[in-house]
Amino acid sequence: MTHVPHGLHEEFPHDAAAISRLKMSDGHFARIADRYEHLNREIHRIEANVEPAADEVLEDLKKQRIRLKDEIAAMLRAAA
Repeated sequence: MTHVPHGLHEEFPHDAAAISRLKMSDGHFARIADRYEHLNREIHRIEANVEPAADEVLEDLKKQRIRLKDEIAAMLRAAA
C-alpha cells in the first residue's frame, strides 16, 4: 500500500510534539487519535480500491474523520 495521506502528523505538522505528548499523557486524546488514524487508513483502503464500499459509506467515514480532526484540533489548541 502507498503512503496514507491525512495522517495526524501531516494534518498538524507544527503540533507533532504536542500530539506525541498528549498521546502519552491523555487517554481520551490517545483514543481519539487512534480512532482518527484507524478511520483514515480505512478511507485510504476504500479510495485505493483495496476494500470495496458504497459511496455513502465512504462519505460517512469522511464525516467521522472530520469530526475527530476538529476535536483533535480543539484539544491541541487547549494544550498550547
